[in-house]
Amino acid sequence: MMKRLSIVTAVVVLLITMSASTLFAADPIKIGILESRSGTFALHAGPKYLAAQLAVSEINDAGGVLGRQLELIAPDPQSDNRRFQELARRLILRDEVDVLFAGFASAAREAVRPIINEYEMLYFYNNQYEGGVADKYTFCTGPVPEQQIEPVIEYCIEQFGPKMYILAADYNFGQLSAKWTHVFAEKYGGEVIGEEFIPLEVTQFASSIERIQQAKPDFLVMYITGDPHASFYPQAVAAGLNIPFATSINVAQGYEHKRFNPPALGGMHIGVHYVEELPTPANEEFVARFRKMFPDVPYIGEQTQNTYVGIHLYAQAVEKAGTTDIPKVIEALESGLSFDAPEGKVYLDPKTHHLVRDVRIVVVDDNHELHFPKTYPQVWPDWLSKEKGVDLTKKAESIQYEP
Repeated sequence: MMKRLSIVTAVVVLLITMSASTLFAADPIKIGILESRSGTFALHAGPKYLAAQLAVSEINDAGGVLGRQLELIAPDPQSDNRRFQELARRLILRDEVDVLFAGFASAAREAVRPIINEYEMLYFYNNQYEGGVADKYTFCTGPVPEQQIEPVIEYCIEQFGPKMYILAADYNFGQLSAKWTHVFAEKYGGEVIGEEFIPLEVTQFASSIERIQQAKPDFLVMYITGDPHASFYPQAVAAGLNIPFATSINVAQGYEHKRFNPPALGGMHIGVHYVEELPTPANEEFVARFRKMFPDVPYIGEQTQNTYVGIHLYAQAVEKAGTTDIPKVIEALESGLSFDAPEGKVYLDPKTHHLVRDVRIVVVDDNHELHFPKTYPQVWPDWLSKEKGVDLTKKAESIQYEP
């Protein structure tokens, strides 16, 4: 009788243990997504949410991570930095997400980052940006100035001459990008002969266009962003502004070559790692998968691809760490992960938390077709490590360095 009871007890204990294990395995890995589907940046940021859905679907269909499914929790921050902050706290404290992906504009990133550090939350920022962020808890999948501004400034000086005029959005991104342009202009024998900083809500550019025409630069450097600023292009055509453009953001993010009639974007030169038209088999397969799931997406921009890459890198790191515990996932991310992305192979630099990647010069012709005259292979995001001594594997920081 005692023997039979012992067997029954053992079976009950085993069933309870298996039940708890099954429940734990079924518990989803929660990914917080704050990407604006309304407001000023909806056109740019909305598809990032779609990219996260595609990546999560692919990972879940392949069995998930550590036997667990990924779950997206994605309230709309509405392009409002205060709402970004409110929702970031809510996702961390109420929803208890395991990681946060957030922000198109640099201002949104900098609104969220203090909260990230306060709660020691893992954070992915998936946009190209003005560079300089060294933060133990932040990982950036977008390119930095040495991967976008430097190549296009070097190329345009070689092609058109040394004189340039900067037109930039009047916030963190535009201001620091302009500073970087001065640095690279000096490096390659160029000269900034004028610059303007335009508030994000401005839609009329007649006076700026007139000043540019009077200055007669060899090319115009563009760091304007957001839907209101896009009105510059038809106004420039109407005013007969016929000079080459250099940019690190247009076309690849705001797909202006699709939104405006030719030749509004004719003569645009972009330093970029990804555009939807990238003519490689890996990208063509990615675009086909994306458009099968979301046939109405207007354009698959670089920030969209970056989000897809970020989700896959996070999943890779959790798998390697064997847990969602943030310090261990960060350790896995800092182990030297790589990923065969739609743009090509990327490598996560452990020191800076940014990606090594191929960078292209993309040129828009008068018919708004894209051309790829030059590729810079596997460009390192190493200004932080070389010039500022940043090594986040050895010293935790939370700062944005400036040139």
